[in-house]
Amino acid sequence: MASVAAAALASLSSSLSSSLFSKPSLSLIPIRTLPRITCSLSTSSSSSSSSLEFNITFAPPKPKPKLKPDSAEPDPEALAGQLIIPWIVRGEDGNLKLQSHPPARFLHAIETKSKTKKKEGAEKRLPTAEPKYSKAARRFYNENFRDASQRLSKVLAAAGVASRRSSEQLIFDGKVTVNGSVCNTPQTRVDPGRDIIYVNGNRLPKRLPPKVYLALNKPKGYICASGENKSVLSLFEDYLKTWDKRNSGIPRPRLFTVGRLDVATTGLIIVTNDGDFAQKISHPSSNLSKEYIAAIEGVVSKRHLLAISEGTVIEGVHCTPDSVELLPQQPDMSRPRLRIVVHEGRNHEVRELVKNAGLEIHSLKRVRIGGFRLPSDLGLGKHMALKQGDLSALGWKS
Repeated sequence: MASVAAAALASLSSSLSSSLFSKPSLSLIPIRTLPRITCSLSTSSSSSSSSLEFNITFAPPKPKPKLKPDSAEPDPEALAGQLIIPWIVRGEDGNLKLQSHPPARFLHAIETKSKTKKKEGAEKRLPTAEPKYSKAARRFYNENFRDASQRLSKVLAAAGVASRRSSEQLIFDGKVTVNGSVCNTPQTRVDPGRDIIYVNGNRLPKRLPPKVYLALNKPKGYICASGENKSVLSLFEDYLKTWDKRNSGIPRPRLFTVGRLDVATTGLIIVTNDGDFAQKISHPSSNLSKEYIAAIEGVVSKRHLLAISEGTVIEGVHCTPDSVELLPQQPDMSRPRLRIVVHEGRNHEVRELVKNAGLEIHSLKRVRIGGFRLPSDLGLGKHMALKQGDLSALGWKS
């Protein structure tokens, strides 16, 4: 059987070759080399073995559609037999038409969106905040590399020796020594952790007390000056007595008030040992508004409100309030109440505004400074520690 198949293939190939080359009109045309697969078929018998080989070739792939030279549309003949995704587009004449490629505005929108995503991705990869270091790392930096030197008068005030002005007077009087030498210059830069400082023969501690920020609901009859019999600072005696238990080895802070309230005025007042904070809050450039509630003797009319809003002259300066409002009458309060907001904070400003309008104040209470409002549950004579959010409401960034 194998010999018969081989003889048939040989005769077929010889006849094809003779017929092709015998015609003079037919010439050989070079074509692209096609992939070829060779298959072999072997037969075996007891006496002999032979193999048959077949050459199998594949048809060339269809060429890609070519664009016409005078049009952006592909040749319809070239697209025959290929998958086409139709696009229905409204033309410039307002009619719908069918085309085989997406509209230009669609491609432009995709390209713009891709560029926007890449730009947003690049922005997200950029660092948005400074790296946060641990508490131990910050302590190591402050103890070994940071310049902790400060003015001598400021160090004495922060240590609780006296106020800054009184500390300067002690320095001028020659009662302060630095590293064994008398120092008469308040601007001398010192480091309490490294320099040896004596005041009136007493060694200044190396560690300064931390910054303290307190809000007090001042009662009536107390003044804001220190060293007096009924000073508001006397309300913090229990706080200072328990300081050593809560902060072992750290000296007590020297507290003072930020601004003042007269003896008859109650309400919110800030107490601290941070001189920079006090200067920032009390300075007119801070532009912090202060809200007061005034209980008035008698009847308040619209004429009185207009007179208060027009302002008055205090210490040679014309002062006008930010707002004046008559509060609704309450059953438990027989006297009318006014809400007056000022920002200059001159001495007795609210009392002078009401007096100029022909009214008399029965009681006056400060309830707000800046964005911090006196808590309603804070009793008279009580205080609370200010948190970071409260300090931010006062316009202070520690």
